[in-house]
Amino acid sequence: MSELEESFYALNWNNSISVAVITLISYEYMLQFEKEVTYVWQRQWSVMTYLYLAVRYFGIFLAIFGACWGGLFYIPEAVSYGMFLLMQWSYSVYYCLAEVVLIWRLYAIYNQSKLLLYVLLGLFLPIIAIYIAMDIFLWSRPSAISVQEITITPDIKYCTTVFHIGPMPAIYASIPVICFDIFLVILAIIVLGKHLRERKELRMKPNAYVIMIVRYHVIYFVLNLASQIIMAMLWDDLPTVAMNLVLLFNDTSPFIIVPRLIMSIWDTHANDNCVNVSTTFEDCVCWTSPPRLEQHEMDSRV
Repeated sequence: MSELEESFYALNWNNSISVAVITLISYEYMLQFEKEVTYVWQRQWSVMTYLYLAVRYFGIFLAIFGACWGGLFYIPEAVSYGMFLLMQWSYSVYYCLAEVVLIWRLYAIYNQSKLLLYVLLGLFLPIIAIYIAMDIFLWSRPSAISVQEITITPDIKYCTTVFHIGPMPAIYASIPVICFDIFLVILAIIVLGKHLRERKELRMKPNAYVIMIVRYHVIYFVLNLASQIIMAMLWDDLPTVAMNLVLLFNDTSPFIIVPRLIMSIWDTHANDNCVNVSTTFEDCVCWTSPPRLEQHEMDSRV
């Protein structure tokens, strides 16, 4: 395959993946829009509401922006590098927002423990510093990465990234982030184990919300682990097909799964036989109260 044919082949893959990204994100938004109106715009707002709106609409912006960059629409080389930096820094902001969602859910299932919240936020500050340092070292230096304009014909041009260092710095930077996610998963499993023991002693069924939140922590851990691996893989010399499939996953899955996990908990809560279903999820006694109090609340309304 000649250099011209290879460039045209890469551009076709880029545009096909871009269309797939826009289609998936748009379809997901239409599927969730009715629930969003019901559980966000027509309900009392809470901290999780603001987090949901951030990950939903910031995620849509990032997905569309990432899909358009490179080849779907021609972007001059003079501004392409700056737009690429904006995209990469925005990805880091999005992952930090997703981590805050996990921290807030742990705060909720630990009976709104202020101590736990402060500890987790304190540990999260170094993670933010790592993201900033990684974005400066990996993405913001011309010696590490640059943008090159490929001319196929006088009427067909596209921009692509050129990596100048290997994947090891990205791998090293991802290790603390993964360790922090492991710590969050361990905390979620600990509270689940305690909850299951209490319910077993009382011969009661486990609370569906606690199980759901812990399951979602595990799902997000797997998702973030995959995303960190993918970010490191991007620095390796991958074949065109593999690179575009990796980008398809990285440009869709976080922006679909994170808002959907929040929405699914609200949806379950709204359809539950809970006496306080009109309250915000974090303040609902049907899942934050001890088992005896929860049962008393339910029995008093029967």
